[in-house]
Order: sequence, then C-alpha cells, then structure tokens
Amino acid sequence: MILTFLHRAVLLTALMTSAAGAYTVKPGDTLFSLARTFGTTVAELTRLNGLTGTTLEVGQVLRVPGEAAAPSPASTSSAPGPGPAAQVLPGVTVTAPAALRMGDAFALRLSGPRAAEARVRFPSEVGEDVRQPAERLTPVAAGPGVHLVLGRVVLGKTTPLVYEIELDGEVQRRSVPVTGLAQPVQRLNLPPSISGRLQDPARVAEDAAVERAYARRTAPLWTQPFQDAVKVRAQSSAFGQPRTYVAGGPVQYHFGTDYRAPAGTTVSAVNDGTVVMAGQYPVRGGLVIIDHGAGVTSLYFHQRRVTVKVGQIVRRGEKIGEVGSTGLSTGPHLHLELRVRGEGTDPAGWMNRLWPK
Repeated sequence: MILTFLHRAVLLTALMTSAAGAYTVKPGDTLFSLARTFGTTVAELTRLNGLTGTTLEVGQVLRVPGEAAAPSPASTSSAPGPGPAAQVLPGVTVTAPAALRMGDAFALRLSGPRAAEARVRFPSEVGEDVRQPAERLTPVAAGPGVHLVLGRVVLGKTTPLVYEIELDGEVQRRSVPVTGLAQPVQRLNLPPSISGRLQDPARVAEDAAVERAYARRTAPLWTQPFQDAVKVRAQSSAFGQPRTYVAGGPVQYHFGTDYRAPAGTTVSAVNDGTVVMAGQYPVRGGLVIIDHGAGVTSLYFHQRRVTVKVGQIVRRGEKIGEVGSTGLSTGPHLHLELRVRGEGTDPAGWMNRLWPK
C-alpha cells in the first residue's frame, strides 16, 4: 500500500504522540507528582505541553514521556476519585459545593495539617464586574482542624466558577457549575421626584464611603448563626431581580431583598459586628453598614431613623434603626444586603446559618 504524503504525516504525528503518551489530569495531581510518576521533571512536562505555569485542571490532557511507572503501595490512595471532598495538595483537603447559582455565597472548607497555610484565588472573576478580582485569600479558622474561604457568585454570571488552591508554589485548579435565576424584569418607572435622587451630587460621596466599607478585611466577629433583620418577612422585591428604575433606563440587578414592614418597625443587626457607616444619604436613605469580618458586610437601607453610630460594636439582634421610606423608596420597607468582599449575595442563604453552604 502506497501512502500519500498526507497519510505519512498523519501516521508520523500519531507515532510521535504515542511515544510521548497522553495522560488525563485527575483530582490530586500536580506537576511534581506527575513528574515523579512518569520518571521525568517538571521542566520537561512544562516544555512538552507548552505550559506557562504550574496550574492544572481536572480533565486536562497532558503529553507525558513514555509509560507511567507502576504505583508503589504508598501512593495508590494518594489521588481520591471525584467527590465533595478531595485532597488537592499534600496536607490540604477541600470540600466545595457541587453546584451554585448566581448570587450565592458559599464556603470552601479546607482541612488537613496544612490547611491554614494554603491560599485561595477565584481566577474566573478576572473580566467580571467585581471588586478586586482574583484576590489572594487567606483561610480563616472555623473550628478544630477546619479553615474556610468565603466565595460569591456575581449576579449575571452563569459560566463555571473556578477556584485555585496554592501551597509551596504548587497550584491546583477546580471548577463548580453555575446556573442563573429565572426572574422577569421589574419595571419600576419611578416618578421624577424620586428618581431624581439618582443624580443627586452627594451621591458620589455616598458611593465612595460604601466602597471603603467593602474594602475592609478584618477578622470574623460573629459566633452565632445569622438572623432576620425585621420580624415581618413579607417580601416586596426579591434578591437578584433585574429591574429598571425609569422608563427606558438600563436593566440593573437588585443586590438585596426588600422586606415590607410598617414605618417604625425595629431593624436589628443580623449578627455581631462593627458599625462602619450610619446616617442619612440621598439614594440609600437611612443607612447602616455593619462589618462582620472575613469580608462580610450587611447593609440596611431606607430607615427613617438610625440608632447606632460609626465605630459602635453591635450584637446579633440589637436594634440599629427603624423601617422607613427614605432615599430611593416609594413606601416603607427595609432593603437588606449581605455582601462578600463587596458583591451582593442572597440574604436567604445566610439566615439561620453560621456560614453559607
């Protein structure tokens, strides 16, 4: 049989690929462990695959030199199969949610003797409309042998959330699928007397002060589950609702949940923390912001009266103000937000929990 030039090229490529071998990355694999298994070096694996870093993804196909050596008895259980918990690096096991929805807050749970030393990033945030994307995060202690890193899924995101665990220069990458929220657009069509507050010159200073609150990185202050801010639970607008404020205006997400309640209803702190903003503002009206630590802040809008001061330490359930209809509001209600490093998360995911899922 006579081979054409094209056939010979295909055959040569196949022989070269076979000689090098192919390997599909599994949970727990690192460039160092693969180099040891295949009797090569990290530098050679990097060269063969044109890698620019040490990050590997589960399912990634790598070219490897030759056949894998038979695993020794000590290494046969070093890479567990897929599951809610997996050892990603020596001394570090991670438990992550199986799936997420946009707007979710969640916790990556790190355990093992070196969990406190690991660092975590969310590289899928790069290119998204988030503050400090892919920030390098230090786990916080959350009980004997357990450390946590809080994450959030930005509203509008439906692509997989990707996280990286780093230790001693080695990086492992994992991903979690994300689904959207099926909500129709809410068209408020506010009258000019209220919508005009969006153009209030004092809004610039208001927004800047809120951003400073989001940038705080303090130690966790709470030791009990989060609780409701108002006793009345009737919702008037759901979290994550896409809405327009004026006819023909841009569609924006609702970053909190609105709870309809009579004016004067007590507003309570959802958990322990430090008051970092308190007063009356053009858009958010009677506003209190509490820093709970670990990048978590709670915000309470439209209060007719604020009863706490900046710098005050408040306890879970303590009165911080009263429901009103100030700022960008058409009737008495409390707008409650719970943010993780400045991004809005669904308050329902926090209630009666010490940490989100």
